[in-house]
Amino acid sequence: MNVNMFKIVKDLFPICRSITGPGIQKSLKYIENIIPDFKRLKIKSGTKVFDWIVPKEWIIKDGYILDIKNKRKYAEFKKLNLHVVNFSTPINKIINKKELFKNLYTLPNQPRLVPYVTSYYKKNWGFCVAENFKKKIKDKKYKVLIDSSHTNGSLKIGESYIKGRSKKEIFFSTYFCHPSMANDNLSGVVVQSAL
Repeated sequence: MNVNMFKIVKDLFPICRSITGPGIQKSLKYIENIIPDFKRLKIKSGTKVFDWIVPKEWIIKDGYILDIKNKRKYAEFKKLNLHVVNFSTPINKIINKKELFKNLYTLPNQPRLVPYVTSYYKKNWGFCVAENFKKKIKDKKYKVLIDSSHTNGSLKIGESYIKGRSKKEIFFSTYFCHPSMANDNLSGVVVQSAL
């Protein structure tokens, strides 16, 4: 089978993935079309796995910051899924600039880039923006909306077992629980899929 690795990256890159949730499900379904003997495993939310508890599924529909004065939306999840802190709790309220800044994440040393931030194990919400954008925020009132939920579900894992001549087992592992990052984790998924 001839696998176009760049196409896989292009197709999977925009999907919002987290540890759990619909993005992982959609991505695993995609990989099933590349690897014929691909199997999925499920581990229910709340299950203890060694020193870790499988978290609830995170489902997000939308998120943005609305400037009350000029009615403009910023940090829109639908335009870039990195704008919402991954695993954010829901919020829909008007806040002041000081409170907004407590929940903004930037990379001061890379002022044009939007960071990737998670809050898997602490109930929190937030937005990720470029430092250059943060410096331009002037108005006093903002509406923040994160339309998300955490529900009991399962962690989905995909595996493929290829029998060889040796009795030794060689284990390759990769992950794609981070959205919109090619070098962080999609590169591993794509190379393993091609192999």
